[in-house]
Amino acid sequence: MKNAIVGQSGGPTSVINSSLAGVYESALERGAPIVYGMLNGIKGFLEKRVVDLSLYFKNSLDIESLKRTPSSFLGSCRYKLPDPDDINNKNLYDFIFDYLNELNVGYFFYIGGNDSMDSIAKLSNYGKKINSDIKFIGVPKTIDNDLVKTDHTPGYGSAAKYIAVTMKEIIRDATVYGTKYVTIVEIMGRNAGWLTAAASLAKGVDNEGVDMICLPEIPFTCEGFIEKVKKLQAKKNSIVIAVSEGVKLPDGRYVCELNDDGHEEDAFGHKALTGTARYLANLVRKNIDTKTRSIELSILQRCAGHLTSRVDITEAYQVGGAAVKAAFEGNTGKFVAIKRISNAPYQATTTLVDINEVANYEKKIPLEWITEDHMQMKHEFIEYALPLIQAELTPIFVAGRPWHIKL
Repeated sequence: MKNAIVGQSGGPTSVINSSLAGVYESALERGAPIVYGMLNGIKGFLEKRVVDLSLYFKNSLDIESLKRTPSSFLGSCRYKLPDPDDINNKNLYDFIFDYLNELNVGYFFYIGGNDSMDSIAKLSNYGKKINSDIKFIGVPKTIDNDLVKTDHTPGYGSAAKYIAVTMKEIIRDATVYGTKYVTIVEIMGRNAGWLTAAASLAKGVDNEGVDMICLPEIPFTCEGFIEKVKKLQAKKNSIVIAVSEGVKLPDGRYVCELNDDGHEEDAFGHKALTGTARYLANLVRKNIDTKTRSIELSILQRCAGHLTSRVDITEAYQVGGAAVKAAFEGNTGKFVAIKRISNAPYQATTTLVDINEVANYEKKIPLEWITEDHMQMKHEFIEYALPLIQAELTPIFVAGRPWHIKL
C-alpha cells in the first residue's frame, strides 16, 4: 500500500484544518501506512520539508482540536509552479516525482483555492505525461468562494458568518450618538464579491442592515458613490457601507490604487489590495459635511475560529474524506466539488470535476442577484448564503481562551 501526502496552500481559513483532518483520518482508514504533511505547501515540499502527521495526532482529542483550530496547521505558501510543458522545467518536475517515489507516495492532496488548483492541474498533467501512477486530487478551500464548478467552497460559510455578525455589531455601534456618521467597512474580495455580499445577512427583524454594498462585479465611480451617500444621509444620519477591497474603476484600476500606498504583487501576479475604505472615507469627508470612519476586517474574517459555521466545518471535513475516497478508487486530476441538493432543508453532496475545468477560472456573483441600483443583494443571494452560516461549533476553551493545536 502506498503512502499519502497532503499540503495546504494560499490564504488560510477558519476551517481548512478540518479538511486536513478529513484527509488524514480517511487515508489511514483506507490503509495508507503513512500520511505525510508538506510544511508550507509545495514550496516546502521542494525543500524536502515533510513530516509524518502521526507524530502530531496521537488521539481523537488532537483531531478534534485540529478541526477547531483556525489557519493552516501545516503552514502555507503562494508558490506558482512553472509550465510543465516547458523543457526548461523538466528537472523541477522530475525532482518532485522522484521525491514522491522516494517517500513511496501514491496519493497527493492539495487543499487550497484557485492557485492551488493550478498546482494540482500541472502535477496531474505531468504525471499522466510520464505515466506515473500517483493520484493527484484538489481539495477546495477559499473564503472568497470564487472556485467554479462547485456550489460553494469550505471556508466561505464561516467567513460569511463572521461578516454578518460583525456588521450587525458595527451597525448597533454606529447609531449610538444620533449624529451624522458614515462608516465604511472594507471586506476581502479581489474580483468576486461573495464576502462583501455576506454583509447583507446582517439585516433582520432586529437589525436594519447595511445601507450600501459595493461589489467588484459592478464598475465603481467615485462621483456616483458620493451621490449615493448624500441621498442616503438625507434620510438618516448614520450610514454603514460594506465595500469590497477589489472594487474597480471603469478603466480597470482598483479604487485602492488611488491611494499613494505601494501595492506589491505575489508570485501569481496578484496586487496586494488595502486602503479602499480609508480612501473612500477621506473622499466622503472632503465632499460631505459628516464624520467618517473606515474599518478593515482584513485577516479577522478568515481566522475567526471562535465563530465558525457548523455546516462549514462539517463540509470541510467531508470534502477531505471525499478526496481520499476518489484517489483510492483510482481517480487523478480531479477536484472535489460540493453539489447543493436543496435549500430547505439544506442538503448537499460531493462530486468530482476535472481539475482543468477549475484551475485558473473564477466564479463571480450573478448580476441578477444584485438590485438594480447596485446597492443591495436580492433574495436569491440570501437564500443561497443563509444555509451556509447555520449553527456553531464552540471551540475547546482552556482558562477562558480557545485551545489551538500547532506544530
